[in-house]
Amino acid sequence: MTTRNALIALMMALGLTLAGCSDNDGPAEKAGEQIDQTMEEAGDEVEKATDEMGGEAEEAGDKMEEETDY
Repeated sequence: MTTRNALIALMMALGLTLAGCSDNDGPAEKAGEQIDQTMEEAGDEVEKATDEMGGEAEEAGDKMEEETDY
């Protein structure tokens, strides 16, 4: 394959790739984006809850340590 043919094939492949990336999202794409957003929000809430629980557990541990010091 000559350099010219390789360049033409590369340009055609790039053109087809860009043509496949349209902004017209179908219902499945929109549903997928909604699921992604919901999962991200749920992950944020779980992280927030575990941070709060970790702080409370640390406080409880400190309190137990204070009570056991003689």
